[in-house]
Parts: sequence; C-alpha cells; structure tokens
Amino acid sequence: MRLGVIFPQLEIGAEPKGVREYAQAAEELGYHHLAAYDHVVGASRAGHPGFSGPYDHTCVFHEPFVLFGFLAGLTKTIEFVSEILILPQRQTVLVAKQAAEVDVLSGGRMRLGIGVGWNEVEYEALGMNFKDRGRRSEEQIEVLRALFSRDLVSFKGKWHTITEAGLNPMPVRRLIPIWMGGGSSRGRTTSKDAVALRSEAKTDEVMRRIARLADGWFPMVGPNIDGAAEMQRMLGFVREAGRDPKTFGIQGRISVKDHKTEADWKAMAARWASWGASDIAVETMGAGLKTPRDHIEVIKRFKAVVGG
Repeated sequence: MRLGVIFPQLEIGAEPKGVREYAQAAEELGYHHLAAYDHVVGASRAGHPGFSGPYDHTCVFHEPFVLFGFLAGLTKTIEFVSEILILPQRQTVLVAKQAAEVDVLSGGRMRLGIGVGWNEVEYEALGMNFKDRGRRSEEQIEVLRALFSRDLVSFKGKWHTITEAGLNPMPVRRLIPIWMGGGSSRGRTTSKDAVALRSEAKTDEVMRRIARLADGWFPMVGPNIDGAAEMQRMLGFVREAGRDPKTFGIQGRISVKDHKTEADWKAMAARWASWGASDIAVETMGAGLKTPRDHIEVIKRFKAVVGG
C-alpha cells in the first residue's frame, strides 16, 4: 500500500519557500504522492446568505496544475495527484493540455483525480452549468482519454466537438490515470424518508459512474463502519461493471485532526489495508498546525509509525 500526503492548502501559505520545502520533505521521507485539493474562487459568506460550504474566499488554494508545474522541477520521484479537480467547471481540452504538460515536465508523474464538486457559486463565476455537471463529466472523461492517447482526435458529442486536432507534447505514458471522487452522502442528508431515498439513488448513480469509468476512487468516508459498507458497495458496482476489483485503485485518507494519536494512525492504516486500499494519504489540515515546518514534522512522524 502506497503512502501519500494531502498538500495542506489552507495552512501552507503563499510563500514559495514553504511550498517547496514541504514537497521536497515529503519526497525525501519516501512518500509516494502529493495530492492537492482544487478551488478556483471562494464565495463570500456575507454575499451569499445561506452558503454553508466548508471553504470561502478567505481560504488559500493554490491552483493544482500551476502548483505541480512549479514542483515538477524541484522534485524527482513524487507523484502529483489532483484530489480532486472539479472537471465540469473547466474546459475539457484545456484540462487535457495542462495535465499532459505536468506529466511531461515531471517525467510521467501526473495522476488526474476529478469530481463534479458542490460549489454552485464557483460554477457561476467560471461560466459553467452546475445542473448537468455529472452527465457532462462522462463525456469529458471520454474526451480526455482520446486526447491523451491519440495524436489526432475527431470527436462529436453533446458538449464537445473536435475536428482532427491533438495535443503536443503528449503525456509521457499516453494515458494519464483518471481517478474520481464521490460517493456517500451519509450524515449530510435530512432524515425524511423521501429525501433520503432520493439521496441514496443519486449516490448509487454516482458510484456506478465511478465504477464504470475511473481507474481509481477517492472515498468520501473514513475508515469506520460507514466506510466499510461504502467500500463493499463500490466493489460490488465495480464487479457489476464487469471489472476486476483488484485492478481498481482506492485511496483512503487519514485525518490527523480526527485521529490524533500514533496508535490511531496505525489502526486506521491497518483498516484501510484490510479493505483493499491501494493508497493512503495523510491529511494534516485542521489539526492546529501553524507553519510548513509543523506539517513536515507530523508527516515525518506518520511515515515512521505507518511505514509503507
């Protein structure tokens, strides 16, 4: 099982020195990958009454492709993972170009994690439709894979038209792995039966899409009772799609904020491993750490305790 780190977007700050030191420390410690969240703009809570999203305009978010391009020349082995890039709010062909460029500059170290997101304010600001984002993402994945793998592409879909055009340079591996985030809304829905049933049906639709299209999955739940059930549901959908669960990647997450002791870290890692996760990422955001060095010290301890 491969170990990675969640880039501490909210707390790393905007100084290039801290960004560089954190990424280089993670690589030197032997972490396999560095994953970064994605938000292009943040909403003002005062300007959007009722807004309840976890992030707003006061939160620092480095743009993933620019971040990875910066770090590509400062590292040698660590993989770069967008976890997750909100694909339907971006132009598909431009995402393909940016991901391919990171893959080229890093020597084949790009993994493209994508999802549909939750922030309607952000979709509005980027001029994209929030309501069809799930259906549109399926066509986007088809376009991405075509552009990654073929020198010239002709494509005519509902949302995309490409006529004999292609990327140059092409990705190193010609097929950048595409992972997807999404899944259960347990704990986030009302208790009313009708709404809960609609939510469950929507969740199944999302999970079936992931099982059918993705190379791997970022679960939305932790290594707890709900997580165990969620894993089994997803693996069932993978089999239903005619795929081998052994070839389907799963990246678990361990939050230092929620699991504070080294014994917790070992137990949570063992649980993810027993469920068949291929990767685990440690998240240090929200744990009261103040500086890049504080985050580095925690991932150093985590690596020593969990290994991998």
